[in-house]
Amino acid sequence: MRRNLMLAQTLRHSRVRAAVLMIAGAREATLVTAAGGIDCVALPSLEKDAAGHYHPRHLRVSLSELLTLRAKTACAALDAFDPDVLIVDNVPRGAVRELDPVLESLRTKRHTRLVLGLRDVLDDPITLQGEWSRAENEDAVRLYYDAVWVYGDPAVYDTVREYAFPPDVAAKVRYTGYLDARVRLKPKSNNGSDPATTLGLTPGRLALCLVGGGQDGAELAAAFLDAELPPATNGVVLTGPYMPIGLRHQLAQRAARHPGRRRVVTYLREPTRLLLRADHVVSMGGYNTVCEILSLERHALIVPRVKPRREQFIRAERLQALGLVDLIHPLDLTSAALSAWLAQDSAGRRSARDRVDLNGLKRIPRLLEDLLHTASAQRTDGLRLA
Repeated sequence: MRRNLMLAQTLRHSRVRAAVLMIAGAREATLVTAAGGIDCVALPSLEKDAAGHYHPRHLRVSLSELLTLRAKTACAALDAFDPDVLIVDNVPRGAVRELDPVLESLRTKRHTRLVLGLRDVLDDPITLQGEWSRAENEDAVRLYYDAVWVYGDPAVYDTVREYAFPPDVAAKVRYTGYLDARVRLKPKSNNGSDPATTLGLTPGRLALCLVGGGQDGAELAAAFLDAELPPATNGVVLTGPYMPIGLRHQLAQRAARHPGRRRVVTYLREPTRLLLRADHVVSMGGYNTVCEILSLERHALIVPRVKPRREQFIRAERLQALGLVDLIHPLDLTSAALSAWLAQDSAGRRSARDRVDLNGLKRIPRLLEDLLHTASAQRTDGLRLA
């Protein structure tokens, strides 16, 4: 959600000045998009269990009923909005192929250009190739998509080579570079206020623990709260909206053992400002968080998810090899291990900007213009993007 909000805001304010409608797979997206000035249609939500299987998140209906509802909702929104370009995130046919009716409808109309946006790393190559083969994703890219944008740097992970994309699919791929999170800090100033002070913390340094959406981040958060922080250092855990409420309460009880020095926060509208304030960051290895760590050049330890996907571990390994982050395998996670890392001196670390392409948000508007073959392909009432 946050990645696509950055894309939407960038394209709104670029030379193309796109009108943007976001169609999101979770209702929480409206919290993020409203703050960013983007209109959003939220689809009925799916959730993925530990084995990687999808289920309805909120509605008490069958999976097939939910998928039909998602497809019809997306089709209706796109039919009414009639976009010039549709950017589909990550999964060519949708989570469980619910995008197939959407793709076929747009192909029939022949008006909307389609872009598939991919993270740098999707999973280990053998698993990913098997999944894509079963889902016939390469056929979908051939048939429906005009371009594939990889939001990464092939010097870190060469997506085309690692996943052995066939030549006709590879020909559609453009590497954008990673997305620079500093863009999120430009539209509004923080008026000089300290986000740590706003949380009621005692003045001092800040160690921050980030666990993505929070579905499987409780173990890392608990180890962080039990770790020994450096002197005069506060600790904040951002749980994410999907952590079960019972686990959040347990973490809050742990934090209460350190009054004034620990906080557990469920949601922040703009977490990037807190990350900018942090002296140490302990995090899982999701794409958005890693982009923020790299672009803000934070001293970071990654404790990645390794199942049901190895995406985070692969990304963290590659960045560790470049000297840009530290890495602990989740099987080696203890509060003592975190204490030892937090006590380390971060001086002398390499600059990510010297090692990694972070120009994605500058490059994407140009890629969009290329896709539209200059302004002559645009409608008279302005470019529309979904």
